[in-house]
Amino acid sequence: MRTRSALIATGAALALVTGGAVNAYAATPAPDPVPAVAVADTTPAIVAAANAFLATLTSAQKTAVQFAWTNTTQKKKWSNLPQGLYTRSGLMWGNLTATQQTAWLAVMQATLSPEGYTRVRQEWRADDFLTSGGGLQYGQQYYWIALIGTPSTTTPWQWQWGGHHVTVNATVAGTEVALYPSFIGAQPGSYTDAGVAVKPIGDIWTSAYSLVSSLTTAQKALAVRGSTYIDLLYGPGQDSRAPVYEGVPGSSLTAAQKSLLLALISKYGNLVNAEDAASRLAQIQATLDQTYFAWYGPTTSTGAAYFRVTGPRVIIEYSPQAMGGTASNHIHGIYRDPQNDYGAAITG
Repeated sequence: MRTRSALIATGAALALVTGGAVNAYAATPAPDPVPAVAVADTTPAIVAAANAFLATLTSAQKTAVQFAWTNTTQKKKWSNLPQGLYTRSGLMWGNLTATQQTAWLAVMQATLSPEGYTRVRQEWRADDFLTSGGGLQYGQQYYWIALIGTPSTTTPWQWQWGGHHVTVNATVAGTEVALYPSFIGAQPGSYTDAGVAVKPIGDIWTSAYSLVSSLTTAQKALAVRGSTYIDLLYGPGQDSRAPVYEGVPGSSLTAAQKSLLLALISKYGNLVNAEDAASRLAQIQATLDQTYFAWYGPTTSTGAAYFRVTGPRVIIEYSPQAMGGTASNHIHGIYRDPQNDYGAAITG
């Protein structure tokens, strides 16, 4: 079994692909070893932030937000549907005081990377640009928090946060954090906030488009499965669906194309803090040859195309949606680990 320092070292090497220039990468042979990067265990900080949040709550709020670790129904109780179509449990964001909200954001910041935290906040903020009506409520206030199990540095627990178009399920078990399944989407996909243009997942699309554009004619014949986008296969309620391996496998990609595939996957792998992102990306690197990239839709830059990454340790989906305007401006997305959804591989 690989040591944690070895995983962190590998992850540090993989993280290079997420920068401005994409470095060439070959799965076989393995890259030369690099010095281990010392990254502190983040679990104590996550637990401390969670306990600090709990300390701001009233007795009634604590009762509402806390669920037993054995409550498997709550663990899987999440959806991308807006308030009015789906009933969530826990505490609603709009009902918290400013102090309580700040305390919760500290939990998210301790768990996520700066990149991941910014992405999630931007996706969340997008909901404020939708208009409520007809019994449906949109906006940041309609997001919910739940704690499943007791925050601990040793025994497993989960925090759950989400609403329309973005949900994070974070399972914490000892030194490990698993963010699967999580819903990574946005509507609108672009907006202007205080004079600044924001595209919460625009870089994900750009990364995927770079990969599909790099494919040869023969590779595209494998990767492109249809002429129009499709809906999610692995969204809410699809926890038991088996992985569908279709498209072009990593084993058929060049070293440069593998770099592009890994850069795309890293957009999701780097949602979590640096320590856990390192081990996450190492898992994916080890199975990259068995990881497939599939595309449905035009191979142009319109953004109205679906893509999926399916491997032994990762499932990613990106799906434009026809309702509510331009499909490329309304994105549903999913991030899973077939072996570790809800922390299955780390909670025993």
